[in-house]
Amino acid sequence: MDGQYLVGTDIGTNSTKTILVSPEGEVLGSGNAGYEVEQPEPSWAQQWPDVWVEATYDSIQQAIDEAEVDPSEIRGISISSLYGGAGVPLDGEGEPVYPCLIWMDRRATDQVEWVKEHVDLDRLFEITGNYVDSYYGYTKIRWIKEHEPEVWDDIENFVPPNNYVEYVMTDELAVDYSSAGNVGGVFDIHDLAWSEEACEMLEIPIEKFPERLVPTEEIVGEVTADAAEQSGLPEGTPVLAGGVDAPMATLAAGAFEEGDNVSMMGTSTCWGTIHEGAGLDQQLVSMPHVAEGEQKIYTWGGSATTGGLIEWFKDEFGGPEEQAGELVDVDPFELLNMKAEEIPAGSEGLVALPYFKGERSPIWDPDARGMFTGLSLYHGKSHMYRALMEAGGYSLRHNVEVAEEIGIPLKPETSVVGGVSNSELWMQILADVTGRRMEVPAGGVGAPLGDALVVGVGTGLFEDYDIATEWTETGEVYTPEPENVDTYDEYYDIYKRLYQNTKDEMHDLAQL
Repeated sequence: MDGQYLVGTDIGTNSTKTILVSPEGEVLGSGNAGYEVEQPEPSWAQQWPDVWVEATYDSIQQAIDEAEVDPSEIRGISISSLYGGAGVPLDGEGEPVYPCLIWMDRRATDQVEWVKEHVDLDRLFEITGNYVDSYYGYTKIRWIKEHEPEVWDDIENFVPPNNYVEYVMTDELAVDYSSAGNVGGVFDIHDLAWSEEACEMLEIPIEKFPERLVPTEEIVGEVTADAAEQSGLPEGTPVLAGGVDAPMATLAAGAFEEGDNVSMMGTSTCWGTIHEGAGLDQQLVSMPHVAEGEQKIYTWGGSATTGGLIEWFKDEFGGPEEQAGELVDVDPFELLNMKAEEIPAGSEGLVALPYFKGERSPIWDPDARGMFTGLSLYHGKSHMYRALMEAGGYSLRHNVEVAEEIGIPLKPETSVVGGVSNSELWMQILADVTGRRMEVPAGGVGAPLGDALVVGVGTGLFEDYDIATEWTETGEVYTPEPENVDTYDEYYDIYKRLYQNTKDEMHDLAQL
């Protein structure tokens, strides 16, 4: 197979990123195209897939232009994406008939209750390695079935975001194992197939899912003439299946052995680790890993709103920092961080719960709500900002503890990728709260780099994923400061008790 350059694209919640990489792992060009999430109701989050297609084409063209390489030398492209929840509902002509209900969407609460009342949850877990929550795609699929019957009748296939874009680019429909596994209750994690038994229990026709299931490294098709014109890729360029963004970012960090663990921290947190089947638990999410998915499982847990909280705080309360930043050409987040650095560990008696969009693992509560506890007239904006950063650390620690309690072997260090890794203050907070060494891979590329690795392996340029250790070097390292660790131990205990002591009131408020 000709060509030496590798293209990796990751479709995120708010933007799509593409990189063009040399065989040595050097990023020669990059592109980024943004968009918004539709939230027509408080608990809803959806996107029409055309924005992903347009952003993919745009970011690919940007990366090719910046790299200034001959496109004919591109060996292939792999695409990863956000967890697409229900997936893109397609009719018999392959056209979207309803928005994709993405991971943030929490509307399927009634469907969760139906599953708990009508389905053998232990058996469902045995088959799929997963439990029940409105996070999972199969509950959202049931919502569409119950609330949009006319749409339901038109739906031929539910297709994850990356696989949908690949379909548009190649006219070939396939779903990778990791994306299929992350739908939750309809995929047999052991047999790597849609489960007839699980679908029957859930009353979801198995025919609603594409027949072709493939490993991440498989070439699903080739770039069509139309896709070539819009993206800048040559017609006939191989397109590989890719997978879910979190395990892809884990791969990019050089993690593909048991005990490796990586926290992808951007809008949300996905902390995950790799094993060969001994780490399945109802409190966490499991799917085939993107590297060697026939043997390895990626199990993760995480908060729904980590970076989203900081973005919200900046938008609502950071007006002065934004104005000052424009005057002196400084990122307003940097100005907020500078003030928060002056606040001691624990934010001087202030604890935030980060459940501003319900919460995923380990509490699995769509009606959980955020709060600040301990506020006094002494506290200012910087205390609240730091408390939100610390809440991200508490949530990460909570998920790591669950993994340790169920016996998943973990190495003592955690790699961090995503936007959070750009903040020295936040990285030190994570180390102090968790008591773990935090490492930031050099380059900070994340999932698109994992996609580029997939292209190299899937097209035979590389023999296996061991090349990842040569591509990925450790950048900054953050070691826990003992005094802060002791302080955060006390605050973390309060953090856990706060949810248990107030969840009934949270639920009452959610209903109101």
